[in-house]
Amino acid sequence: MTTHSNVVIIDPRFKAMVLPNAPLELLGDGFRWLEGPVWFADLDCLLFSDLPNDRIMRWTQSGGVSVFRQPSDFANGHTRDRQGRLIGCSHRGRCITRTELDGRLVVLADRYEGKRLNSPNDVIVKSDGTIWFSDPPYGIQTDYEGGKQESERPACVYRLIPDTGEIRVISDQFEGPNGLCFSPDETRLYVCESGLQFDVTPVQHIAVMNVNAAAISCSEPNLFHKIDPGFADGIRCDEDGNIWSSAADGVHCLSPSGELLGKILVPVTVSNLTFGGRNRSRLFICASQSLFAIYTNQRGAQRP
Repeated sequence: MTTHSNVVIIDPRFKAMVLPNAPLELLGDGFRWLEGPVWFADLDCLLFSDLPNDRIMRWTQSGGVSVFRQPSDFANGHTRDRQGRLIGCSHRGRCITRTELDGRLVVLADRYEGKRLNSPNDVIVKSDGTIWFSDPPYGIQTDYEGGKQESERPACVYRLIPDTGEIRVISDQFEGPNGLCFSPDETRLYVCESGLQFDVTPVQHIAVMNVNAAAISCSEPNLFHKIDPGFADGIRCDEDGNIWSSAADGVHCLSPSGELLGKILVPVTVSNLTFGGRNRSRLFICASQSLFAIYTNQRGAQRP
């Protein structure tokens, strides 16, 4: 194992993925808890959630940090659909939303079989346009991230067809499903199991499920990797299928077979991350009360 600057190389393969002269940069601080980063290449900006402050923030290289939407209904995870629209998770609204190109906010899903969702946490869009999201109870268990409400459904991972509103349970085998990402070829779905929020010994690991050919169901979840220290909250794939995960000491990079390749050390706990910037090779890092970024030698995965 070798260390230089903010980078820890555990496996020699990681050496070519990072840049020895690229520093970890602080882009903004003074927030409460950051989540849900999503890159808008056409607008050259990053959107991210300052969750307990009930607002979505925007960062640009030229303008720094500004408020994009407040109140945000305690927005958490975000992504973009195939038409470039913002798809979001609302804790307080207990729903999945879409921001239309004219700025209108539309609720895409807030119930399953007549019962309210818990507090959608993370969301991703497959190349066929379907929306996949995790629904743990975290946002309705405290007043800090949405407001205490009664849970009506078990925690699940769902698949939503936005044109029809049809929702399907992909898995109910998680206590606290959190971050999601597909492998570059979309044959695998990775799910962060963050466990029960107030459990003394919560179940915490990254699971992987095989996506069937029709893309309407998955295999049973299998253990992929257990982050240490801390646990996986947000995850992203690069174009080679490596998994970049949040951790208590920074960002961990895992091979497609689950081996720890290396780390990018961050001075505070990392909650979420995404690739963006020029060529999708800049890693934006939501870390507790601060927003960081670092240039890498890997590009974030794109949908087929």
